[in-house]
Amino acid sequence: MARSRPRHRLALAVPVVLSLTASLGFLPGVAAAAPSPSAASSVAAAADGPELAYVVNTRTDRFTIASVKKAIAKAGGTVVTTHDKIGVIVAHSADPGFGDEIRAVRGVQSAGATRTSPLTPAGTTDEGAADYLTAAELAKVEAASARTPGSEPLEADQWDIRAIGADKAAKINPGSPKVTVAVIDTGVDDTHEDLAPNFSKSQSANCVGGVADTSEGAWRPYTAADYHGTHVAGEIAAARNGVGVAGVAPGVKVSGIKVSDPDSGLFYAENVVCAFMFAADHGVEITNNSYYVDPWMYACKADPDQRAIVDAVNRAQLYGQKKGLLHLASAGNSNHDLAGDEILDTSSPNDSTPVDRTVDPSVCYDLPTQLPGVVTVSSTGVDADKAYYSSYGNGVIDVAAPGGDGRYQIPDTPSQNGRILSTMPGNEYAYLQGTSMASPHAAGVAALLKSKHPWATGVTLQALLKAQADNPGCPASYDQDGNGTQDAVCEGGKRVNGFYGFGIVNALKAVK
Repeated sequence: MARSRPRHRLALAVPVVLSLTASLGFLPGVAAAAPSPSAASSVAAAADGPELAYVVNTRTDRFTIASVKKAIAKAGGTVVTTHDKIGVIVAHSADPGFGDEIRAVRGVQSAGATRTSPLTPAGTTDEGAADYLTAAELAKVEAASARTPGSEPLEADQWDIRAIGADKAAKINPGSPKVTVAVIDTGVDDTHEDLAPNFSKSQSANCVGGVADTSEGAWRPYTAADYHGTHVAGEIAAARNGVGVAGVAPGVKVSGIKVSDPDSGLFYAENVVCAFMFAADHGVEITNNSYYVDPWMYACKADPDQRAIVDAVNRAQLYGQKKGLLHLASAGNSNHDLAGDEILDTSSPNDSTPVDRTVDPSVCYDLPTQLPGVVTVSSTGVDADKAYYSSYGNGVIDVAAPGGDGRYQIPDTPSQNGRILSTMPGNEYAYLQGTSMASPHAAGVAALLKSKHPWATGVTLQALLKAQADNPGCPASYDQDGNGTQDAVCEGGKRVNGFYGFGIVNALKAVK
């Protein structure tokens, strides 16, 4: 599965049976949220430590930024890039005391390492294998679709498209090519025949390392294993061109901003900051974020390094909001109550040695999911119930969307698996499930709303997105495995609740 751990953590897509993971967004933290100094949170106290990346957050006046950059050099650090508009400096240093020294510099508001291991760690994935269509399955689905004039060859197995009325919406308004959704992810294969017609190269880049590379193809996946972003892109805007599948908004543009590390597949803060800034400065209207910022599933502000990560990423996403962007992010695949009292995080930091820690979600955050103004999306299955893996939380979830549930909600379709079918690198298609898949469905509906209301700002789009959603209300029981124990508790009412927020998005309502 994708090495990038998108709601893979990445709200990553939980391909086949879900293997949720790290990169996607939350909001945890109380006193107990931060690990002890002996945990991986702190840089090894050695004469010469590993070279780490840092984010240094300052006031935005030129004098302060220039002064801090001199202090970084004096402390033995190297400035990689500076985002002057938001006061974020990315630097590298091998000095274990670099963070403490820079935090004491006048004008520095927060500073910290964005990782706990060296800059080029060997990484692993925890997402599992993608469920590709076999030749026999492909033929079966295509045969079924042939009985539905006007549909795409594989559309018969896209229960998700029908669930939110996107098939009917496409006949009214497929979306405007003047609207672009940026997929901040593992890269997008723009050579895929279902994505090429709608791909925007001028709004695409590779932000790994913190500096945008816009050279030809830089935004593409490193390998076929980095398929997460391509799958997400197809869910949003796969063209209705007589090939493969259909996206929720098949007439809008989609771009790719690659942020996953080539060795570990992790989504570090400096890469995500670069992506938000690039999207905002290149005319993007909507961003989709199906991941969480590594290495912390929940970044806690009580820890100076994690606080700096929260600060930097928030500054970047707010910059986009101020320019009219709407950001959407997956809620996560851990079935966590993001509005609860505490969460047990056993996977952080995921770039070195994880330590068990109990975090308070009111002060520790799933980034960028739980940042202010970001639309948090939970996942549903074919029965319109919360998917078993989807995180939730009253007051945290904004809307819900199809993300698949191959364990408890199985549709009556040719493949009979309940997951989401979409594009994969190399002109292939496969099934994945996760909140990573839910967020792009909501992003596609947001793109349809932007197409109909081109004057709408990000704030207005968010309001429209919530207004058109259909809320089933809290279920009377949520005991999916039938063992007599509730698998999650939904709080709230018919209008807004912890499972669905304001409701499940509706593409048809968005275009009417």
